[in-house]
Amino acid sequence: MRLLDPRSLRGLAHPLRMRLLTALRDHGPATASRLAARLGESSGATSYHLRQLASYGFVEDAPQRGKGRERWWRAADQGLTFDPQMYEDAGPEVLGAVDAYLHEVAGNHTRELSTWVATMRDWSPAWTRTADISDFRLRLNPHQLAELDHRLHELINSYRRVEPGEGAESVRLHLHAFPQHIEPSTEED
Repeated sequence: MRLLDPRSLRGLAHPLRMRLLTALRDHGPATASRLAARLGESSGATSYHLRQLASYGFVEDAPQRGKGRERWWRAADQGLTFDPQMYEDAGPEVLGAVDAYLHEVAGNHTRELSTWVATMRDWSPAWTRTADISDFRLRLNPHQLAELDHRLHELINSYRRVEPGEGAESVRLHLHAFPQHIEPSTEED
């Protein structure tokens, strides 16, 4: 896992760069042309943004895959962490990068969930019965939310050490926890 700092965040906070990095993580090493075809972009755009990602250390050459002049890229790490405290006293450039990054993450989560809903009938009943789309409303203070988040992350990370059994697939888990203003009911008697 890589912790984003203001400089690296500014280098990543572009929709195509984030999609390129996700594609390399999900599908393994690829050339700019292969990524362009996968993402519906031009190879010139993917090539440019891959070089930008490399300059910030998000991707690197995969020379064992290339033949001749063919340049293959791979993700340099398998995950990112984001510390919200990074932008508490940040300037407009960092705040803009934070907004772009978080909106792209949220959009990606929406696309992934929509894809699951659209394709769930293609999966066996074992998967459709165990997949989960839930939401909960709790009344917590910031300390309690931090504790809940910590405990959830501990549980999720414990499954990284479990040997995948027969029939294992990649499972995507989204966790969103945020405060929300709810106006109290003004019922008249």
